[in-house]
Amino acid sequence: MGLTALAGLLFSVACSEKPKGPDKFNPNAPVSVDITVAENQQVEKGVEVNGSILANNYVELRPETNGRITFLQVPEGRVVQAGTVIAKLNDADLQAQLAKAKVNLELAVINEQRNKQLLAVKGINQSDYDVSLQQVKSIQADIAYTQSLIDKTIVKAPFTGQIGLRQVSVGAFVSTTTTIATLQSTNQLKMDFTIPEMYASYVSVGKKVNITTGGNAANKVTATITAIEPQISTASRNLKIRTSFQGKVLPGAFAKVYLLESNPKPSIMVPSNVIIPDSKTKQIVIVKNGIAKFIPVETGYRTQTAVEITKGLQVGDSVIVAGMLFVKDGSKLKIGKTLANTDITK
Repeated sequence: MGLTALAGLLFSVACSEKPKGPDKFNPNAPVSVDITVAENQQVEKGVEVNGSILANNYVELRPETNGRITFLQVPEGRVVQAGTVIAKLNDADLQAQLAKAKVNLELAVINEQRNKQLLAVKGINQSDYDVSLQQVKSIQADIAYTQSLIDKTIVKAPFTGQIGLRQVSVGAFVSTTTTIATLQSTNQLKMDFTIPEMYASYVSVGKKVNITTGGNAANKVTATITAIEPQISTASRNLKIRTSFQGKVLPGAFAKVYLLESNPKPSIMVPSNVIIPDSKTKQIVIVKNGIAKFIPVETGYRTQTAVEITKGLQVGDSVIVAGMLFVKDGSKLKIGKTLANTDITK
Protein backbone atom coordinates (compact mmCIF):
# COMPACT_ATOMS: atom_id res chain seq x y z
CA MET A 1 0.00 0.00 0.00
CA GLY A 2 1.38 3.35 -0.84
CA LEU A 3 2.01 6.15 1.58
CA THR A 4 -0.78 8.22 0.11
CA ALA A 5 -3.35 5.44 0.56
CA LEU A 6 -2.20 4.77 4.17
CA ALA A 7 -2.52 8.45 5.12
CA GLY A 8 -6.02 8.59 3.69
CA LEU A 9 -7.09 5.50 5.66
CA LEU A 10 -5.82 6.97 8.96
CA PHE A 11 -7.60 10.29 8.31
CA SER A 12 -10.93 8.56 7.62
CA VAL A 13 -10.67 6.53 10.85
CA ALA A 14 -9.82 9.63 12.90
CA CYS A 15 -12.79 11.53 11.50
CA SER A 16 -15.20 8.69 12.23
CA GLU A 17 -14.36 8.77 16.04
CA LYS A 18 -15.89 11.84 17.81
CA PRO A 19 -14.26 12.96 21.08
CA LYS A 20 -16.19 12.16 24.32
CA GLY A 21 -17.27 15.40 26.13
CA PRO A 22 -18.25 15.93 29.78
CA ASP A 23 -21.71 15.07 31.09
CA LYS A 24 -24.21 17.87 30.98
CA PHE A 25 -25.16 19.48 34.42
CA ASN A 26 -28.50 18.28 35.72
CA PRO A 27 -30.27 21.25 37.39
CA ASN A 28 -32.91 18.97 38.90
CA ALA A 29 -30.40 16.86 40.82
CA PRO A 30 -30.89 17.17 44.63
CA VAL A 31 -28.33 19.26 46.50
CA SER A 32 -26.54 17.54 49.34
CA VAL A 33 -26.74 19.56 52.59
CA ASP A 34 -26.16 19.17 56.31
CA ILE A 35 -28.84 20.26 58.75
CA THR A 36 -29.54 20.84 62.41
CA VAL A 37 -32.87 20.76 64.19
CA ALA A 38 -33.90 24.01 65.91
CA GLU A 39 -34.43 23.58 69.63
CA ASN A 40 -34.68 25.68 72.77
CA GLN A 41 -31.45 26.18 74.67
CA GLN A 42 -30.75 27.73 78.05
CA VAL A 43 -28.28 30.48 77.26
CA GLU A 44 -26.64 32.75 79.81
CA LYS A 45 -27.13 36.05 78.03
CA GLY A 46 -24.74 38.80 78.99
CA VAL A 47 -23.63 42.19 77.79
CA GLU A 48 -20.47 44.22 78.43
CA VAL A 49 -20.64 48.02 78.61
CA ASN A 50 -18.37 50.86 79.72
CA GLY A 51 -18.81 52.97 82.83
CA SER A 52 -17.18 55.79 84.81
CA ILE A 53 -16.26 55.79 88.49
CA LEU A 54 -17.55 58.79 90.45
CA ALA A 55 -17.14 59.99 94.03
CA ASN A 56 -20.26 59.66 96.13
CA ASN A 57 -20.04 63.41 96.84
CA TYR A 58 -18.00 65.87 94.81
CA VAL A 59 -17.83 69.64 94.82
CA GLU A 60 -15.61 72.44 93.52
CA LEU A 61 -15.03 74.85 96.39
CA ARG A 62 -15.79 78.38 95.17
CA PRO A 63 -16.63 81.62 96.98
CA GLU A 64 -20.15 83.04 96.79
CA THR A 65 -18.84 86.56 96.25
CA ASN A 66 -15.86 88.39 94.76
CA GLY A 67 -12.96 89.49 96.93
CA ARG A 68 -9.36 89.15 98.07
CA ILE A 69 -8.33 86.04 100.02
CA THR A 70 -7.12 86.90 103.53
CA PHE A 71 -7.06 83.36 104.97
CA LEU A 72 -6.45 80.05 103.21
CA GLN A 73 -6.25 76.55 104.65
CA VAL A 74 -6.07 73.74 102.08
CA PRO A 75 -4.43 70.57 103.47
CA GLU A 76 -3.85 69.05 100.06
CA GLY A 77 -4.81 65.39 99.75
CA ARG A 78 -6.04 65.13 103.35
CA VAL A 79 -9.44 64.51 104.86
CA VAL A 80 -11.27 67.55 106.26
CA GLN A 81 -14.37 67.53 108.42
CA ALA A 82 -17.65 69.12 107.43
CA GLY A 83 -17.75 72.80 108.44
CA THR A 84 -13.97 73.30 108.31
CA VAL A 85 -13.08 76.82 107.14
CA ILE A 86 -11.11 76.55 103.90
CA ALA A 87 -10.80 80.23 102.96
CA LYS A 88 -11.88 83.73 103.98
CA LEU A 89 -12.25 86.83 101.85
CA ASN A 90 -11.69 90.42 102.90
CA ASP A 91 -14.85 91.53 104.75
CA ALA A 92 -13.64 94.72 106.49
CA ASP A 93 -16.30 96.91 104.89
CA LEU A 94 -19.07 94.49 105.81
CA GLN A 95 -17.85 94.24 109.40
CA ALA A 96 -17.95 98.05 109.63
CA GLN A 97 -21.51 98.09 108.30
CA LEU A 98 -22.47 95.43 110.83
CA ALA A 99 -20.97 97.38 113.74
CA LYS A 100 -22.78 100.55 112.66
CA ALA A 101 -26.09 98.68 112.37
CA LYS A 102 -25.67 97.24 115.88
CA VAL A 103 -25.11 100.73 117.34
CA ASN A 104 -28.23 102.02 115.57
CA LEU A 105 -30.15 99.04 116.88
CA GLU A 106 -29.20 99.85 120.49
CA LEU A 107 -30.51 103.39 120.09
CA ALA A 108 -33.67 102.21 118.34
CA VAL A 109 -34.39 99.69 121.10
CA ILE A 110 -34.02 102.36 123.81
CA ASN A 111 -36.36 104.64 121.87
CA GLU A 112 -38.90 101.84 121.41
CA GLN A 113 -38.86 101.00 125.13
CA ARG A 114 -39.33 104.65 126.10
CA ASN A 115 -42.27 105.03 123.70
CA LYS A 116 -43.78 101.86 125.06
CA GLN A 117 -43.83 103.33 128.56
CA LEU A 118 -45.33 106.57 127.27
CA LEU A 119 -47.99 104.65 125.37
CA ALA A 120 -48.97 102.88 128.59
CA VAL A 121 -49.75 106.22 130.31
CA LYS A 122 -51.23 107.64 127.08
CA GLY A 123 -48.34 110.06 126.71
CA ILE A 124 -48.14 109.30 122.92
CA ASN A 125 -50.53 107.81 120.44
CA GLN A 126 -50.29 104.30 118.98
CA SER A 127 -48.95 105.41 115.62
CA ASP A 128 -45.88 107.06 117.19
CA TYR A 129 -45.04 103.86 119.04
CA ASP A 130 -45.54 101.79 115.86
CA VAL A 131 -42.96 103.92 114.06
CA SER A 132 -40.34 103.27 116.73
CA LEU A 133 -41.09 99.54 116.75
CA GLN A 134 -40.86 99.39 112.97
CA GLN A 135 -37.45 101.08 113.09
CA VAL A 136 -36.16 98.36 115.44
CA LYS A 137 -37.34 95.60 113.10
CA SER A 138 -35.87 97.35 110.06
CA ILE A 139 -32.43 97.64 111.67
CA GLN A 140 -32.60 93.98 112.75
CA ALA A 141 -33.30 93.03 109.13
CA ASP A 142 -30.31 95.10 107.97
CA ILE A 143 -28.08 93.30 110.48
CA ALA A 144 -29.28 89.89 109.24
CA TYR A 145 -28.62 90.92 105.62
CA THR A 146 -25.13 92.20 106.39
CA GLN A 147 -24.35 89.03 108.34
CA SER A 148 -25.40 86.92 105.34
CA LEU A 149 -22.98 88.87 103.14
CA ILE A 150 -20.21 88.22 105.66
CA ASP A 151 -21.05 84.51 105.68
CA LYS A 152 -20.63 84.47 101.89
CA THR A 153 -17.00 85.55 102.29
CA ILE A 154 -16.24 82.33 104.20
CA VAL A 155 -15.70 79.08 102.26
CA LYS A 156 -16.38 75.96 104.34
CA ALA A 157 -16.26 72.24 103.62
CA PRO A 158 -19.90 71.21 103.02
CA PHE A 159 -19.19 67.58 103.95
CA THR A 160 -16.41 65.39 105.28
CA GLY A 161 -14.11 64.35 102.46
CA GLN A 162 -10.69 64.41 100.88
CA ILE A 163 -9.57 67.78 99.62
CA GLY A 164 -7.72 68.17 96.35
CA LEU A 165 -4.86 70.40 95.23
CA ARG A 166 -4.81 74.11 96.06
CA GLN A 167 -5.52 76.29 93.01
CA VAL A 168 -5.02 79.81 94.50
CA SER A 169 -2.83 81.59 97.05
CA VAL A 170 -3.41 84.04 99.91
CA GLY A 171 -3.84 87.57 98.59
CA ALA A 172 -5.31 86.49 95.27
CA PHE A 173 -8.46 88.22 94.08
CA VAL A 174 -11.08 85.58 93.28
CA SER A 175 -14.56 85.60 91.81
CA THR A 176 -17.51 83.26 92.02
CA THR A 177 -16.09 81.28 89.09
CA THR A 178 -12.69 80.68 90.74
CA THR A 179 -12.08 77.15 92.05
CA ILE A 180 -10.10 77.16 95.27
CA ALA A 181 -9.86 73.35 95.50
CA THR A 182 -11.99 70.25 95.04
CA LEU A 183 -13.56 68.11 97.75
CA GLN A 184 -14.82 64.57 97.39
CA SER A 185 -15.82 61.70 99.63
CA THR A 186 -14.22 58.45 98.50
CA ASN A 187 -15.30 56.08 101.27
CA GLN A 188 -18.34 55.23 99.13
CA LEU A 189 -18.09 55.28 95.35
CA LYS A 190 -20.63 55.17 92.57
CA MET A 191 -20.47 54.27 88.90
CA ASP A 192 -22.68 55.42 86.05
CA PHE A 193 -23.11 53.55 82.79
CA THR A 194 -25.57 53.37 79.91
CA ILE A 195 -27.07 50.44 78.03
CA PRO A 196 -29.17 50.22 74.84
CA GLU A 197 -32.90 50.16 75.51
CA MET A 198 -33.15 46.56 74.26
CA TYR A 199 -31.23 45.47 77.37
CA ALA A 200 -33.51 47.28 79.85
CA SER A 201 -34.65 43.91 81.25
CA TYR A 202 -31.07 43.17 82.30
CA VAL A 203 -31.11 45.78 85.09
CA SER A 204 -33.21 46.35 88.20
CA VAL A 205 -32.71 48.28 91.44
CA GLY A 206 -30.87 46.13 93.97
CA LYS A 207 -29.29 43.80 91.41
CA LYS A 208 -25.59 42.96 91.78
CA VAL A 209 -23.25 43.51 88.83
CA ASN A 210 -19.56 42.78 88.31
CA ILE A 211 -17.18 45.53 87.26
CA THR A 212 -13.47 45.69 86.51
CA THR A 213 -11.31 48.79 86.67
CA GLY A 214 -7.84 49.88 85.69
CA GLY A 215 -7.73 47.61 82.64
CA ASN A 216 -7.24 44.62 84.95
CA ALA A 217 -9.85 41.94 84.28
CA ALA A 218 -8.78 40.12 87.45
CA ASN A 219 -9.61 43.14 89.62
CA LYS A 220 -13.34 42.44 89.90
CA VAL A 221 -15.62 44.43 92.20
CA THR A 222 -19.27 43.79 92.97
CA ALA A 223 -21.55 46.82 92.72
CA THR A 224 -25.24 47.27 93.50
CA ILE A 225 -27.65 49.07 91.19
CA THR A 226 -29.11 51.92 93.25
CA ALA A 227 -31.09 53.91 90.66
CA ILE A 228 -32.25 53.78 87.06
CA GLU A 229 -33.04 56.86 84.99
CA PRO A 230 -36.83 56.78 84.46
CA GLN A 231 -36.51 58.00 80.86
CA ILE A 232 -34.60 56.67 77.87
CA SER A 233 -32.43 59.27 76.16
CA THR A 234 -34.06 60.36 72.90
CA ALA A 235 -30.65 61.24 71.43
CA SER A 236 -28.88 57.92 71.98
CA ARG A 237 -31.80 55.58 72.87
CA ASN A 238 -29.77 54.50 75.89
CA LEU A 239 -30.79 54.01 79.50
CA LYS A 240 -28.64 55.44 82.30
CA ILE A 241 -27.96 53.36 85.41
CA ARG A 242 -26.20 54.23 88.68
CA THR A 243 -24.49 51.74 90.99
CA SER A 244 -22.67 52.05 94.31
CA PHE A 245 -19.77 50.07 95.74
CA GLN A 246 -16.80 50.24 98.08
CA GLY A 247 -13.25 49.79 96.90
CA LYS A 248 -9.87 51.41 96.44
CA VAL A 249 -10.58 53.01 93.08
CA LEU A 250 -9.90 56.61 92.13
CA PRO A 251 -12.90 58.64 90.93
CA GLY A 252 -12.80 59.25 87.20
CA ALA A 253 -11.41 55.79 86.44
CA PHE A 254 -12.67 53.81 83.44
CA ALA A 255 -14.63 50.65 84.23
CA LYS A 256 -16.20 47.71 82.41
CA VAL A 257 -19.57 46.41 83.52
CA TYR A 258 -20.76 42.83 82.99
CA LEU A 259 -24.53 42.35 82.99
CA LEU A 260 -26.47 39.11 82.90
CA GLU A 261 -30.12 38.70 81.98
CA SER A 262 -32.34 38.97 85.05
CA ASN A 263 -34.86 36.27 84.08
CA PRO A 264 -33.22 33.97 81.51
CA LYS A 265 -35.60 32.15 79.17
CA PRO A 266 -34.92 29.33 76.68
CA SER A 267 -33.94 30.62 73.25
CA ILE A 268 -33.56 29.18 69.76
CA MET A 269 -29.88 29.51 68.84
CA VAL A 270 -28.43 28.84 65.38
CA PRO A 271 -24.87 29.20 64.01
CA SER A 272 -24.08 32.73 62.91
CA ASN A 273 -23.05 31.62 59.40
CA VAL A 274 -26.54 30.38 58.50
CA ILE A 275 -27.93 33.93 58.51
CA ILE A 276 -28.25 35.31 54.98
CA PRO A 277 -28.28 39.12 55.14
CA ASP A 278 -30.56 40.95 52.74
CA SER A 279 -31.10 44.62 52.03
CA LYS A 280 -34.32 44.62 54.05
CA THR A 281 -34.46 41.38 56.02
CA LYS A 282 -32.39 38.48 57.29
CA GLN A 283 -33.10 34.97 56.04
CA ILE A 284 -32.24 31.39 56.82
CA VAL A 285 -32.87 28.24 54.78
CA ILE A 286 -34.93 25.38 56.21
CA VAL A 287 -35.94 22.01 54.83
CA LYS A 288 -39.66 21.55 54.18
CA ASN A 289 -40.70 18.17 52.69
CA GLY A 290 -37.28 17.74 51.10
CA ILE A 291 -37.43 21.20 49.50
CA ALA A 292 -35.37 24.27 50.42
CA LYS A 293 -37.38 27.19 51.76
CA PHE A 294 -36.03 30.65 52.51
CA ILE A 295 -37.75 32.30 55.49
CA PRO A 296 -37.27 35.80 56.98
CA VAL A 297 -36.17 35.90 60.61
CA GLU A 298 -35.43 38.40 63.35
CA THR A 299 -32.33 38.06 65.48
CA GLY A 300 -31.50 38.97 69.06
CA TYR A 301 -28.65 38.07 71.38
CA ARG A 302 -25.33 37.04 69.82
CA THR A 303 -22.35 35.03 70.98
CA GLN A 304 -19.05 34.47 69.18
CA THR A 305 -20.45 31.57 67.15
CA ALA A 306 -24.25 31.69 67.44
CA VAL A 307 -27.20 34.05 67.18
CA GLU A 308 -30.63 33.97 68.78
CA ILE A 309 -33.68 33.77 66.51
CA THR A 310 -36.53 35.75 68.08
CA LYS A 311 -39.05 35.46 65.24
CA GLY A 312 -39.58 33.37 62.11
CA LEU A 313 -38.16 30.01 63.21
CA GLN A 314 -40.02 27.34 65.12
CA VAL A 315 -38.73 24.60 67.39
CA GLY A 316 -38.30 21.44 65.31
CA ASP A 317 -37.52 23.19 62.01
CA SER A 318 -34.61 21.71 60.06
CA VAL A 319 -32.05 24.44 59.38
CA ILE A 320 -29.42 24.02 56.67
CA VAL A 321 -25.96 24.60 58.13
CA ALA A 322 -23.75 23.39 55.25
CA GLY A 323 -24.21 23.51 51.47
CA MET A 324 -26.26 26.72 51.43
CA LEU A 325 -24.22 28.24 48.59
CA PHE A 326 -25.64 25.72 46.14
CA VAL A 327 -29.25 26.03 47.31
CA LYS A 328 -32.03 28.12 45.82
CA ASP A 329 -35.57 28.58 47.03
CA GLY A 330 -37.41 25.43 45.99
CA SER A 331 -34.32 23.30 45.36
CA LYS A 332 -34.56 19.58 45.98
CA LEU A 333 -32.36 18.50 48.83
CA LYS A 334 -30.45 15.44 49.89
CA ILE A 335 -29.83 15.33 53.61
CA GLY A 336 -26.28 14.38 54.49
CA LYS A 337 -25.54 14.84 58.18
CA THR A 338 -27.85 15.92 60.99
CA LEU A 339 -25.70 17.82 63.47
CA ALA A 340 -26.52 18.39 67.13
CA ASN A 341 -27.54 22.02 67.68
CA THR A 342 -25.74 22.33 71.00
CA ASP A 343 -22.43 21.28 69.42
CA ILE A 344 -22.41 23.82 66.61
CA THR A 345 -23.64 26.80 68.68
CA LYS A 346 -21.08 26.56 71.45
